[in-house]
Amino acid sequence: MDVTEILEAHQAQFKPITVEKLVPVDFDINMLVTFDTNALDEKTLKSKTNTDKYLLELTRDNTQLIVNELFKLPVNSADAGVLAVLPHRKSILPREKELPKDKPLTRWEKFAKVKGIQNSKRERMVYDEETGAYKPRWGYQGAKEEGTVAQDWVIPVPDHGDPMEDQYAKVREEKKGRSETNAKRQRRNQEEGTAATLAGKKDIKEFKKHELQTAIAASKQATASLGKFDAKLKHETKMKGITHQFSETIGDVKAEKNSSLDILKKIVGKNDIVNTEKAVRMQSKREYAANFDNKKKWADKKKFENKKGGDRKRDRDDKKKGGKR
Repeated sequence: MDVTEILEAHQAQFKPITVEKLVPVDFDINMLVTFDTNALDEKTLKSKTNTDKYLLELTRDNTQLIVNELFKLPVNSADAGVLAVLPHRKSILPREKELPKDKPLTRWEKFAKVKGIQNSKRERMVYDEETGAYKPRWGYQGAKEEGTVAQDWVIPVPDHGDPMEDQYAKVREEKKGRSETNAKRQRRNQEEGTAATLAGKKDIKEFKKHELQTAIAASKQATASLGKFDAKLKHETKMKGITHQFSETIGDVKAEKNSSLDILKKIVGKNDIVNTEKAVRMQSKREYAANFDNKKKWADKKKFENKKGGDRKRDRDDKKKGGKR
């Protein structure tokens, strides 16, 4: 039985894996992308019947080229199966988010930059030859240089100071106060830097300048002329968005009349902007509240009169009893 014809007919149903292109395409196998720079057939694209078929065939050919490149790659065996080792990426994609802004400099960093001070970090632990061990360069149990003694082995008493005062305790208190002051300044610098970063400003100076300009704009809006006749500050920029139109003192009488009539029509005209239902409802509430107050006052007055009459009757009964005694 000859099955050649059957195999050929079955093979004819599938397209070959070899694809020929006039211009070789570029690949980025790491991203599974191919870049086809060949010219498209404009006549086929403009036709109403063969457009979809043409695009489908073009997509199929390019996909076949990517699959062919994948089978050329080296492979590794893993628990999931045989995996191809993808090459490095060639295409550079744009960032999803903008580049991070530079961290604002602190007061000390600005000062060091202006003065040219460079931060040279020294090791904290140093070797002590006397003990043969490493000790901290400063602080508790710190190492000391050879042939030196503590600088505070004796502290002179000031001329007008208390001779009985402990000078060592005084020095410790002053050092503690300086440490607290430095800690407050550090917190202030961190807060100012954070505030400037959240506001989108370069540093705290620019942030405070923006705040000052905002306060000036707010103060100008407090006047009737919106700061038009206020004295200008030095290097003051013109504020945007502040506009105010003033009608002329002596102008067209007809235009003034029409303006007054428009205002009158809005109040009592056909296009009444007053909500009559709401007005009636509010008036009924007022009347109900007034009637309720009157009834309450009348009830309180009646109650007071009844109480007063009862007290008088009780006094008469007491007098009668006292007379009988």
